[in-house]
Parts: sequence; structure tokens; C-alpha cells
Amino acid sequence: MEVFITVLALAVVGFVLINMFRSRKRRMAEAEKGGSTAPAAGLAISRDLFDGEGGHHAPVESFHVVGDEARVTFDVPLEDEADEVLNDLLMDEAVEVVRQKRHTLPIDDVQHIVVLAGRDKMREVGRTKLPSPGELPPPGLDSGLSFTHIARDPFAAPFEEEGPDHGVAYETRSDAPADELPPLRDDLRIPKGLDRGLRALGTDPEKLDGPEFVIALLRMFGYRVTEQAFPGSYMAIKDGVSTYIATDSYEKGQYPEVDDAVIRRFLADFGTSGAERGMLISDKYAPFKIHEIETNQPKVRFVTRERIQRFVDSMALG
Repeated sequence: MEVFITVLALAVVGFVLINMFRSRKRRMAEAEKGGSTAPAAGLAISRDLFDGEGGHHAPVESFHVVGDEARVTFDVPLEDEADEVLNDLLMDEAVEVVRQKRHTLPIDDVQHIVVLAGRDKMREVGRTKLPSPGELPPPGLDSGLSFTHIARDPFAAPFEEEGPDHGVAYETRSDAPADELPPLRDDLRIPKGLDRGLRALGTDPEKLDGPEFVIALLRMFGYRVTEQAFPGSYMAIKDGVSTYIATDSYEKGQYPEVDDAVIRRFLADFGTSGAERGMLISDKYAPFKIHEIETNQPKVRFVTRERIQRFVDSMALG
């Protein structure tokens, strides 16, 4: 009888483990196809973490047909001075929005597409006349917003190929206050092209924090980013490679260094995530111990305050 019970228990355990494995593979497949796993409160990057199978798109605030005008409003922060390149990009995006909407809404009488944007102050940024009522220009070759053709993807190389220190020195920052960190934007130099990309995806470069910035970069480089069950955690997938991401944002009054408990939780969650790589993103400074962790666990990377500028600089062509 005892032997039978033991065999039965082992069979039950085996059945549970097989189903857990199948469930994990199913969730990973859904994420790669663009489906979100359990939604959770996280970074307010835009209305959607990604949009459609063709690529990421500017977040749409609203769409209305008024008379002969199709009005597309994007939830995109704008600078005070007009940026003609960004305006043209949003104009192209608006045409694709109308192309998508035509499947559910009549646009036979539409002669003009009007584009509005601006998070703090909405304004018209462009308009175009259609060749004839209801006739849209042919779609472009590329769908969605991607920087893969103009800059190097800083996340593309396997973590273990770049070495444990990733070219970052860990000396003590004597100019970092013990009780409060300045906004990350004050310490970050963002090229104009990346500034436009962030705005087009709904992220305000003037108000970004470290996790929001790095996740926006992942999206611009074609990664499909989906929220996971634990708040502030994500799965990023590109070319069949999955990266588990945990975020740790700095709040005023907190200690300006990543806490040991945050690191332990990240390592544990990565270990059970089923992902090939793990990344902890924080706009706090890193403790020296992460150097040893990355040496011993080459599939793990910490992207902390002192490393984010290097990510930006590494995108330069050549």
C-alpha cells in the first residue's frame, strides 16, 4: 500500500510539473505574439505597451470623423517649438490609424486627415489632403516606430559576450547626495533623434525616470514588452530571445542605492520566469556587489543610474 501511495504521489508531482512547464511555454508564446500576460500596475509609458503586429505606434488618444475630416489625436508630449520631423512622423502614423479604422468606420467622405498632439496643451501639428474622398495613400514599407535602421541596438548582444563590467566603473560618487537624487534627466544627455522617438511613443523626455527610459528604448528597438503579474515587472522578447525585466524607481526621500532586498527578489523572480536573460533597471546607483553577481551570473545585467548614459552613447552609428 505504501509503495502504491508513493508511486501515486510521484505521478501527481510529475503531472503538476509538466503542466507548469506547458503553462510557462504558453505564456511565453503569447508574449512573443504580442498578447499581454496578467496586467498589473506599472510604468505609465503610454496607453499600450505595444500596438499591433507590425511594430510599435504612437499612442492614440482619440479618433473622430467630423464632416470631411478624420481627426487623429495622439497622446504625445510636444516641445514648445514645433519639430517638423516629429510632426511628419505623426502625420504618417495618423494615415495608418485611419487605414486601420476604415475596417470598422465609414471614411468614404473623408478628404482631409488632421493630426493633433500635445499632452499639456493640445495643438494641430499637421493635416493632409487625400488623393480623393476615402482614398488613402499606399502603406509604407515599414510599419510602426523602430530605430533599428538608424542606430545600434544596445541590447542585442548576449549579456555574457560583453563582459561583467560592461565598461562601467564603480567608484563612489562623491557628488551624489545621501538623502536625495536629482531627476535623472538632469544627468542625462539625450540626442535629438532619441528625444523624438521617446515623444512619438508617448514618453516625455523631460519627466522620464530610469526604468521608463530603458523600456522605451527597448520598444524603439523592436522588442515586444508585456507586463507580468508582479507590479513593475515585464517580459521583453525579440528574435526569439526573452528577457525578464524588473524595475526599481527612485522616490524622493529614498536611499539613492539599489536595496539588497530588491536585488534578491529580482534574482529569484528571474530564476522562475523561464526567460533566457534577466535585467534589473533602476535610476538609483548600484552597490558594488552587482559586479560580483554579474561575474557569477553572466545572463543577468543591472542597468542602473551610472550605466544609462553609456546605453545612450552606445547607440551612435559606427
